[in-house]
Formats: sequence, C-alpha cells, structure tokens
Amino acid sequence: MGKKVLLFDLDPQANATSGVGVEKTEGGSAYKPLLGEGTLLEKVQKTAYKGLDIIPGEVDLCAVDIELARTENYLLRVSQALKPVIDSGRFDIILLDCPPSLGILTMNAFAAADGLLVPLQCEYFALEGISMVNRILTQLRDNGVNARLELLGVVMTMYDGRTKLAQTVVSEVREHFGDKVFETMIPRTTKLAEAPSFGKPIIYYDKYNPASAAYELLAQEVAERLQAGERATE
Repeated sequence: MGKKVLLFDLDPQANATSGVGVEKTEGGSAYKPLLGEGTLLEKVQKTAYKGLDIIPGEVDLCAVDIELARTENYLLRVSQALKPVIDSGRFDIILLDCPPSLGILTMNAFAAADGLLVPLQCEYFALEGISMVNRILTQLRDNGVNARLELLGVVMTMYDGRTKLAQTVVSEVREHFGDKVFETMIPRTTKLAEAPSFGKPIIYYDKYNPASAAYELLAQEVAERLQAGERATE
C-alpha cells in the first residue's frame, strides 16, 4: 500500500519486536525517553521489511508503570514523547502495540492514539476484556484526556469455524459492536502460530497460508476506515 509505518512496541514481553525479527537489546526500548531522557527518534530501528520501522520493546518497560506513576501528567508521557516523531513527518501510520493489561502504559497509549484496533480471540473471557476497554475509552473521552479517541474496529482472531464457541463469540461481538467489527476474521492455523518463532510476519513466512490472505484483507479494511476518518475531519 506504500505507507511508511512505525511499530511502537510498548509491551515488556516485546512479542511484536521478535515477531518482525528484531532482537531485544538492553536499552533499546522507549523506557528512558518516556522518563525524559533522550528522544523516541533515537530509538527508531529499521526492520527487514520495506516501509516498516520499529521502536522495539524490552523487559525494562516493566518498570515504566511504577516510574510514570510518580510523575506529573503521567497519562500523557507517550503522547508527549511521540510529538517529535509525528512532527518529523517520517511516518504515515504509527501503530502502538500495548501490553495485555490495562496498566499505565496501556492507558498512555490510549491517551496518545486516534483510534483503537482491538484484536479479540474467539474465546469467552475475551468478551469481558473488550467490554472493559470500551468503558475506559468512554471515560478517557468524557474526562478530556483524549477527546478524539475512537474505536477503529474489532478484529476477531484465532477463529475456527468448526467450533460452536467461536461462532457464538463472533455472533455476540457483532451484535454488540455492529459495523465496528471487521468483516475479515483471522483464522487459527499452525503456520500462523509458527511464524513468530522464525521472526517473520505470516505473509513472509507462508504467503499462501489462509492467515496471510486474511491479514492482507484486514489491512485493506483498516486503510479504508482510516481514509474515511481523514475525510470526515477535513
């Protein structure tokens, strides 16, 4: 699609980092810039994939929640740190990969973002998590922390149409979120599970896998929604 994308890994587990073949290195994360030491632009690294750069994650991000809680405007540190990156004009899209919890880092990402793209596993407990995300999104908007924040969409992942549970979860999510749920669903496949261990996105690991086709369709859907949002703000 020709877009220049920055993947900002805010997860201490750094799965997004290893998933694109970038090695986790001590001091490579956003830890220090988020505490006011240095800039995020200094942390940007190239990946092996054209148009994709990354600010890698690393285990030191575990301490950021505690450190940020002691600072003023602690919910705005990611937003403030990202401003020079945005102003540089180097990237068309910045993706913030959040930890799998609603801690201070995740809340910072929500405060910095224009939209939330929520991956939802086709399992029962995932339904509880997304309802909580929706409540927090509303609170952040109503409290003035991020009035522009919108739910870009929900993408169903690890879908296995052979199971009644997956069908039920998808049905309930579509009933609750309507057209906010992407039409494309990411299927559960063995190759998709293997790809991260080789440091490759599924499209590069096995381009003929059903999950590869699904992610390409999802990218098109996301791009269409982003373009629609840009037109609405003009």
